[in-house]
Amino acid sequence: MTNKKHKHQYDSNGKQVCCSLEAKIDTKTTPALINDEHSHDDGQHHDHAHGGKNPWNEYIPASISFVLLTAGIAMDYFDVSFFTGWIRLALYVVAYIPVGLQVLKEAFNALIKGKIFTEFFLMSIATVGAFAIGEYPEGVAVMLFYTVGELFQGAAVRRAKNNIKALLDVRPKVANVFRNGSYVAVNPNQVNIDENIQVKVGEKVPLDGVLLSDKASLNTAALTGESKPQSVLPGQNVMAGSINLEGVIEIKTTKLFNDSSVARILELVQNATSKKAETELLIRRLAKVYTPVVVYLAIAVCFLPYFIVEDYVFQDWLYRALIFLVISCPCALVISIPLGYFGGLGAASKNGILFKGATYMDKLKEVNTMVMDKTGTVTKGVFKISQIKTFNDWSEKSLMSVLMAIEAKSTHPIAKAILEYQTSEPVVEAKDIKEIAGKGLVGTVGKQKVVVGNQKLMQQFNITTPSEISDIVESNVLVGIDGVFAGFVTIADEIKEDAEETIAALKKEGISFIMMLSGDKDSITQKIASKLGITKAKGGLLPEDKLHEVETLKQDSKKIIAFIGDGINDAPVLAASDVGIAMGAMGSDVAIETADVIIQTDQPSKIITGIKIAKSTQKVIWQNIYLALGIKIIVLLMGAGGIATMWEAVFADVGVALLAILNAVRIQRMDF
Repeated sequence: MTNKKHKHQYDSNGKQVCCSLEAKIDTKTTPALINDEHSHDDGQHHDHAHGGKNPWNEYIPASISFVLLTAGIAMDYFDVSFFTGWIRLALYVVAYIPVGLQVLKEAFNALIKGKIFTEFFLMSIATVGAFAIGEYPEGVAVMLFYTVGELFQGAAVRRAKNNIKALLDVRPKVANVFRNGSYVAVNPNQVNIDENIQVKVGEKVPLDGVLLSDKASLNTAALTGESKPQSVLPGQNVMAGSINLEGVIEIKTTKLFNDSSVARILELVQNATSKKAETELLIRRLAKVYTPVVVYLAIAVCFLPYFIVEDYVFQDWLYRALIFLVISCPCALVISIPLGYFGGLGAASKNGILFKGATYMDKLKEVNTMVMDKTGTVTKGVFKISQIKTFNDWSEKSLMSVLMAIEAKSTHPIAKAILEYQTSEPVVEAKDIKEIAGKGLVGTVGKQKVVVGNQKLMQQFNITTPSEISDIVESNVLVGIDGVFAGFVTIADEIKEDAEETIAALKKEGISFIMMLSGDKDSITQKIASKLGITKAKGGLLPEDKLHEVETLKQDSKKIIAFIGDGINDAPVLAASDVGIAMGAMGSDVAIETADVIIQTDQPSKIITGIKIAKSTQKVIWQNIYLALGIKIIVLLMGAGGIATMWEAVFADVGVALLAILNAVRIQRMDF
């Protein structure tokens, strides 16, 4: 990371190492930097996020230098009589020390370790050289503006880290677990699976579990980016890190603390920046070549004209070489590009999207083929009653009362959907219930013999059914009472509210081919695909069939494929695709571990948000590259030709770096 604390980095043994240009922002140290317990301090500069230090203390040295530099320039301008000779030199040296001493020390330490071509070396040579030829104000100004640039970089990094650091604040510190007849407060690490915990109003849920209370209203914004409170019913999942908004609730734990949602999110985010994008890696490779080249060019600018120019003046050409060195420092490129990606990762995290690396952010914007699972991805994966139709004078409520009596003892998902039906009719107890494998249930309700199941069961008991049933592709529960067909209930998986708009938005983003692969019946898959406007769909597939379909698509090298899924059976396809996207809230652990991108809210529309963030991040990064290279080349030529002064050099280095940083930070403020 880059702030005033960037001056020192640490190896795995805690030993101090110098920060070179190509390692200016070391994203591998992200976990340590966002974790207060593992941060280091060099004793000179302090990060606002570490150790509780006042961040304004960082600005004191630069403020002192600025005041002294301003005073010196003013006395030079008004030609104050005593401000000459050693007095003038002493003032500018005192102005230089607060901002320059640390840089000189870093340059010296780097030289001892054999690292010559660092930013510290460039700035030291340029500023000391300016003093050597009597350009004292320029020497102080270059170092002052460089330091101010570093302070701004630190502030920018802190802003970029805010979304990620906020996740650390959702880690619960205490769990109230029911043991030996009462609730006791323990560390969440000490709670086992299937224990009951209590969460009071305003407290954070310490572990993943299922709700035991009648209802709950939870704030999940820190985990999912969703500002609207989430209503949870008994038996539904509750994520660790959620904040309880109403009443005391009880939860039965389903995972250990280290396997909880919040722990998994933290691990993913902390490791996200370790996988660098190709653009970032390219710039770092260029920096290793670029820096020594410009140093040698600066030497050439100083000495080569001796053999070419007739009226060669060493001091003039040395000044031009020093300008050349200041201009050439590649801070804007080396800092702003990783910062741009880090800002993009932070913006995605804020919106409930977790990229496991910047490289997947780059890859997502290139996707032109989207393949998706059905259940849990575009549908909710929960059975709901979609249609009830009665025959032979049976009312809906009477039919459902009998049906619910038969299904009351069943744990089948379809039975659960039926039992959610709200009725004012009394539900009587069914007797003599018998299951007929693969067909349904038979039992007695009151004095009536009831048959509940599929078409085959109706045929077995000689119950005639209407022809319209064969045209329904969804699952049907047929009901026969005393040998007469009484009606049927259609059970279907609900389509997610934002599924249709997501498909339309994907097409607008240039993803022309969208395919749905499902293990569900092909007829159901085709119906949902048609309703959503999906290009192609296949149902009745095994996991290996899905994998085969994706591998067939990959034979076309022009296709960049993203796959969206949530189940264990989707893991092979997630791994095989160019970008694997998992639905994180309801998705299986295997799918989440395998995927490259995690959607925390389970909303398919978040994929569009992720694509927009990826495109905006890449756009900002290339803007910075063009800006930095363009201005530097122009001012380099001006400096070599004697047109540019040290002040233009300061702008070409620090000024461009600041503009690039401000542009990168802009990603955090964008509305996606």
